[in-house]
Amino acid sequence: TKRDEVLLILDSCGGIVHNYGLASSQLKRIKDKDIHLTIAVDLVAASGGYMMAAVADKIIAAPFAVVGSIGVLAELPNFYRFLNKHDIDIEHHTAGEYKTTLTTLGKITSQGRKKFQEELDDTHVLFKKFVADNRPKVDINKVATGEHWYGTTALELKLIDEIKTSDDYIIDACKDND
Repeated sequence: TKRDEVLLILDSCGGIVHNYGLASSQLKRIKDKDIHLTIAVDLVAASGGYMMAAVADKIIAAPFAVVGSIGVLAELPNFYRFLNKHDIDIEHHTAGEYKTTLTTLGKITSQGRKKFQEELDDTHVLFKKFVADNRPKVDINKVATGEHWYGTTALELKLIDEIKTSDDYIIDACKDND
């Protein structure tokens, strides 16, 4: 009925973007069925975790929950100089100019580094658009810096809708519902 609601208690500091994109799509399916979706953040919803939270009709968070981190991170070690120093050759074959931009074993080129950064920037643009589309009251340029905030500040920034723990939300809902 119109009174039905799904409460998801979310605890995630993020990870691989396509995994969180899929998870967000799955949550959106709930909303597409006209079922109210509330996401509760008691601990952390950062980066991909916030991407998931953004699709909710309502986001609640504990006062000291960590929220935000709308940014993109990629890092990898590079062992090329070490391998080169020890006369260890690596054969790395690709087809397609940008099949591999940076690699852990090959020499880093300025062209590869530039392309890798472009891919990160493109992902960040998509992430910002996703949050802006799902949370239109958010000043996306202010919050898409990669920073995170505690619940009380996240409320001021409109990243969440209410300060409340999941336990308190459930207790309050039980007063008027089965």
